Parts: sequence; structure tokens; C-alpha cells
Amino acid sequence: TRHEEGLHRLLYGIEARKGSIMLTGEVGCGKTLLSRTLIQQHLSNERYDLALIANPSFDATDFMKEILYQLGVNQSGSKLDIVHALNDHLLENLNKRRDTVLIVDEAQSIIEAAIFEELRLLLNFQLNDRFLLTLILLGQPELRTKVDAFPQLSQRVVIRYHLMPFSAEEVADYVDFRMQAAGASRAIFTPEAMQEIYDASGGVPRKVNTVADLTLLIGFMEQCRLIGPEVVKKAFMESQ
Repeated sequence: TRHEEGLHRLLYGIEARKGSIMLTGEVGCGKTLLSRTLIQQHLSNERYDLALIANPSFDATDFMKEILYQLGVNQSGSKLDIVHALNDHLLENLNKRRDTVLIVDEAQSIIEAAIFEELRLLLNFQLNDRFLLTLILLGQPELRTKVDAFPQLSQRVVIRYHLMPFSAEEVADYVDFRMQAAGASRAIFTPEAMQEIYDASGGVPRKVNTVADLTLLIGFMEQCRLIGPEVVKKAFMESQ
């Protein structure tokens, strides 16, 4: 699926130490879910030192302090003290053969231009042409415009990927996967119902979840053994 492709791009950027990666998508397209998958399944071992900033609406100094805090470094001095502490920590991780990863979620909500400048400076932390930190920016489509307004940062974002909504086939696969994970041993939705879920949700994962969950509830209440498109239509109307 496109989400698997997005995950592969993130993993490649981290493992190949490409410096900076930007993943964008509309609201509900699964960016946060994908980042959780990345963290829980791939970055939770000792090889990685992870800083996750879920709400980056700080001023520039507090933003840098938050990075240090997320990395387990307590530093409350001047801006220069913060930069030195971060540099020392990155070098310490390098010596321990640990890769430092900074994930900024909802990055389109960054208000201060100075933070984008700080992000560019973070990518200056290098040793022998090797980045000491991998920066991952996650956000809505307007993030691309914000980043491109800072050419020196933009040119360092070497991997860019835009999460599109699921296709009809991907919606069917996704719903089947969720049903199996929940313990279903047979098909619950007819192919026509799957198409209706796609039409109602536009392929946006969050909307797929809402429509499918409500459809299941109505189907259960109506004692449907196999759920058809009319139940999906009813669920969609109730979800509006």
C-alpha cells in the first residue's frame, strides 16, 4: 500500500542517514499512525535515540529545549549552552553507535520562522560528511510551502513523500486486515459494501475507520450475517 511505501521511505532515510525526510498528507490520512508504527516497530531498540515533538508550537529556544528534554538531557542555560549540550549528546550517541532521530509531528503548525532556521542548523551537525541526526517532518500539505520558503533547509530535505488516500482495493485490504486482527474468521462485508465504504470515506483512513466501525455496529444490531452496501449507506448518513 501507499502507507507501506511511506514507511519504507522513512526507514530508508533513517538507515542511510539522509539527513532530512518530509512526509505530508491531508488530515486523517494516517501520518501519525504511520509514525507510531515506525517508532514502535522499528525505532524502539537501543540503536536509536528518539526525540518526538508532537506539538511544535513553541518559540525557537523552547523548541530546542524540548528536543534536549526528549533526548533525556537536562539543560536550561543560554541558547549557546543548549546548542553545545545537543552537539555533545549527538557526538556521544555517535561514539555509542546510536543513531539520533528527531520526529516533528504536525510540523505545519510551526509558527516561528526561527524554528525552521534552527532545523536547518541541526542538519549542520555532521562529522566526516555524516549527519549526526535524522530529521523527520510530518505534516499537512501546507508544510511543503513553509519548508520551501527556507531554501537552505528545503534543499536538505532529500526524501519527500505525500500520503495519498487509499484506493478502493486498498480500502478492502485495510478493512479485511482490521477484521482479521479483531478475530474475524470469515468475510463480514460484501464486495459491494467495501466499495460503498470507499465511496463514503474517499479512502481517507480515519473516515474508513469511522464508517466501517459504525457499519459493524448497525450490522450487529440488525443481526446481519453478511453486511451489504445499504448498511454502509445508513452508517455513513449517521456519521454526518
